[in-house]
Amino acid sequence: MNKSSANQETATPVPAILLVFSAGLLFSFLDASAKYLGSVGLASPFIAWMRFAIHVLLALVLLRAWSNPAVFRVNSMPRQLLRGMFLFGSTFFNFLALQTLQLAETVSIFFFAPMVITGIAGPLLGEWAGWRRWMAILVGFVGVIVVTRPGLGIFGIGHVYALCAMFSYCLYVIMTRQLGRHETAESMIFYSALAPVVLMAPTLPFYASMPQDWLQWTVLLSMGVLGGIGHWLLIKAYRIAATTALAPYAYLQLVWMVSLGYLIFDDLPDLWTIGGALIIVSSGLYIVHRERQLRLRDAALSNH
Repeated sequence: MNKSSANQETATPVPAILLVFSAGLLFSFLDASAKYLGSVGLASPFIAWMRFAIHVLLALVLLRAWSNPAVFRVNSMPRQLLRGMFLFGSTFFNFLALQTLQLAETVSIFFFAPMVITGIAGPLLGEWAGWRRWMAILVGFVGVIVVTRPGLGIFGIGHVYALCAMFSYCLYVIMTRQLGRHETAESMIFYSALAPVVLMAPTLPFYASMPQDWLQWTVLLSMGVLGGIGHWLLIKAYRIAATTALAPYAYLQLVWMVSLGYLIFDDLPDLWTIGGALIIVSSGLYIVHRERQLRLRDAALSNH
């Protein structure tokens, strides 16, 4: 590998880092909004449905759907819909978890997702992990055990919901990798939001609960904007920098979540949550480092 290639591999553009920072902040506000709305009595399924309904409208505008046929072009509608439902499941279970858990707890468990994705990518995608990454996955699992503490009277339904949200997100990512080879980016953005809006609409009368004042309405309507723009910022970031190069910066979302949890809900994570989160983040960073090493090795071999 020549010198210029190495520099291109290791350099992470500052604009891409700032985009990831901004996306993490928006996602943190999204979770804080969901926790607030749940605390005032709105049903989690309705909150999640509204979040994606606004997301659909925003995607149509940002993608200029009226003059961009790539938004609606699909090769496999069933797989697009299934991917969208996995994303909805991740959001729905996360909102349920936020009813009883702190923001820092839910995001700590969610940070285990890269390790699970690394583990299941083998049988599902043929991307098998080596023993070093499997050791990192096991260490990350220890971090999850520290956060949830099963058997000590701490593990509850909120932790179950958080784990379901994390696993659903992992399947969403796996399907994103599969469909990314055949589907347009615009269609994946659009149908990931449209699928839950359409498929869950018949059940809306059973769980719809209207906000009671202008503040609740503002927070509810802003959630689709927060989620939609957050995903849009990530897409722009990944266009100018490698995914593994940006992955470490995503973990700073923990800072935003702890800060919002304290400022809005007067919550501070205990030492167990902080310790478990650090273990999970450390394991995730090692996997990022290991994947980057393997990518550099493969690039060097291809140049010989």
